[in-house]
Amino acid sequence: MPRKKAGAVTVNQYPFLSDEWVDESRRIREEYKDQIPEIAVSVRMNQVVNEVPFGDGVIHAHVDTSSGRLEVEPGHLESPDLTVTLSYATAKSILVDGDAQAAMNAFLGGRIKVDGDITKMLALQTVGANSASDPLAVEMVKRIQAMTA
Repeated sequence: MPRKKAGAVTVNQYPFLSDEWVDESRRIREEYKDQIPEIAVSVRMNQVVNEVPFGDGVIHAHVDTSSGRLEVEPGHLESPDLTVTLSYATAKSILVDGDAQAAMNAFLGGRIKVDGDITKMLALQTVGANSASDPLAVEMVKRIQAMTA
């Protein structure tokens, strides 16, 4: 298992969206759930992630903020607001790196396919921008980034 030094602390790293990554990111989000503000935007988004470098090459996952907390989990939701199909590299840039420019470039370049309410996807981007001003939210994101291979 790859390891990375973050200061004096050794952090286990896991491939983005692997079972281990999902488990560890869930554990980290759980640590912060009562410390960071709730998410005011309700988005239920299914994702089809292609070109995955492990497994069968495709992952079906979802992002759900309807509880006020960010959930990134395997499997699809019933009755999502939208379904997004994108590559593994693009998903990682958006969800882990928080790279809004990568999202926009991929969308404009036709590398992101959206079925459903696109305004919900745009609303999710404002959540990321608002979280950047909360020190604990930033800390949580940095921990998830540090454990992502």
